[in-house]
Amino acid sequence: MTTTVDVDSISQLRGSLLRISRRIDRQVSAGGLTSTETAVLGTIATRGPLGLGELASYEGVNRTMLSRVIGKLEAAELIRRQSSITDRRAIQVVVTRKGARLRERLIAARDQLLTERLDELSPETVAALFEAIPALESLAEVLEPRPKLPQ
Repeated sequence: MTTTVDVDSISQLRGSLLRISRRIDRQVSAGGLTSTETAVLGTIATRGPLGLGELASYEGVNRTMLSRVIGKLEAAELIRRQSSITDRRAIQVVVTRKGARLRERLIAARDQLLTERLDELSPETVAALFEAIPALESLAEVLEPRPKLPQ
């Protein structure tokens, strides 16, 4: 199915999603973590244990940057490295209890922020936002990183 949408509407949707994400990130402190570090911590918490290559691919970051992020998260005791259960030579990363608690606090704070801001909107706007959730979830799913095929 091909849907024709004008370029201005696409730009507006992308811009709105980006502004919402950035404004939430700026208002809810992640304990000194950057947005990339917070995202990596969240991915490890929800999808881990993960190999570093798989994590780099999922997050869309190069291995050098990921190595720095992993180092910082590990130094803060938010994640730890471990040998893979299936291949002892491979290294995986997993979230620690401290990392899981930080992530839970961030989620709660972000949920609280959204709840407070939704209270400032009209009931019709809030209803429209909640009605759009399935469509936004579908968009998130098709934007999931896909393995790169060999060329």
